[in-house]
Amino acid sequence: MKRKSKPLVHLVLFFAVLLVILFFNHSQSPNRSFSWTTIRYKSTAISLPASRGVCPGLSQAKPALVVARVEADGATDWLDGLSDKYHTCVYTADAPVDPMSTSLQVPANRGHEAMAYLTFIIDNYDCLPEAGVVFVHGSRFSWHNDDPHYDNLALLASLNVSAALAPMGYHNLRCDWSASTCDKSYAPPQGSLENSFRAVLQPYDPRVLSDSALPLSLAALFGGDTHRSAERQKDLLLGRGDPVRAQCCAQFVVARASVWRHSKEEYIALRQWLLDGSIDLDGTHRLVNKKAAPADDRIAGRILSYLWHILFISDQHVKSPDADSLIDLQQLNQLACPRADECYCRLYGRCDLTGCATPGRCQGQYQIPPNFKLPHGWAAAHS
Repeated sequence: MKRKSKPLVHLVLFFAVLLVILFFNHSQSPNRSFSWTTIRYKSTAISLPASRGVCPGLSQAKPALVVARVEADGATDWLDGLSDKYHTCVYTADAPVDPMSTSLQVPANRGHEAMAYLTFIIDNYDCLPEAGVVFVHGSRFSWHNDDPHYDNLALLASLNVSAALAPMGYHNLRCDWSASTCDKSYAPPQGSLENSFRAVLQPYDPRVLSDSALPLSLAALFGGDTHRSAERQKDLLLGRGDPVRAQCCAQFVVARASVWRHSKEEYIALRQWLLDGSIDLDGTHRLVNKKAAPADDRIAGRILSYLWHILFISDQHVKSPDADSLIDLQQLNQLACPRADECYCRLYGRCDLTGCATPGRCQGQYQIPPNFKLPHGWAAAHS
């Protein structure tokens, strides 16, 4: 005998689906603004790291090239060919801290390249080159270098620093949108329900975990310990439908004026956010502040890779029409993801490219290698 369906069950299912739909669309807005203009994180650490990152002899006329490396990146002699163009400052994150050493040092091997970048800014804040600063990783060949041969030497040699800085005082060194959050079809909003579910189901995936952690991290960094009304809290916290579009992979050029948009104390606070959430050598999680960075360095470092363009893109380009103290997310996203063909021309002089049918790619310029790894022996074959 056919069992009759129960109206009550159908009604419950209907409301369950309705709640899910409402949840997905909660806080969605095509044009929201955020108070991401000042780092307000407050550390409760007893002392701050000593200054061991002063790069000697910085020239005002020559851009600084800040290199964040680890010993596994290998020799640094590939940088010698760039000495006429840049003043090189090399930080080795996993070198032991030695008060007697004259080498540039960071307080801890934490946050990947971010620790070296922040240490350079903090320790050289008052004498930054007028010509700007280029921040890069330490290996010459890497999957994310936007060159047909993945060669950072070729990229840096051809980089037109002044042209890169002209539009807005900051530019990521990547033009291709692969592995970025620029492509809407590839990257859902960081605070989306999809990312929240995946963070539970895929705890081994640092990208998913960092995306899921980004909304609260931005609120902690820009909101600090200030108690805010629910209305003001909305200016800090990403909604489930608010994406932060950004290029991969934390290599960029920035103008001195853009760095000076923020005080030295803000960069110190940002570095302390990393350090306060770190793990000591004995494996103890040193959580000095409950709003500090996640202990997993892969997550903490990737969160900061979303932050550079928020900090450095010139105010005048992203101010909200409603309030000067707010950043218009839509404008920020557009500036963070310029067309690939325009980017290649401006930064590297590769103009009139063919095969640029989509905004994010020009055929023959870049392709992600299999499994995000270069083939064995690539460096030796292309040096």
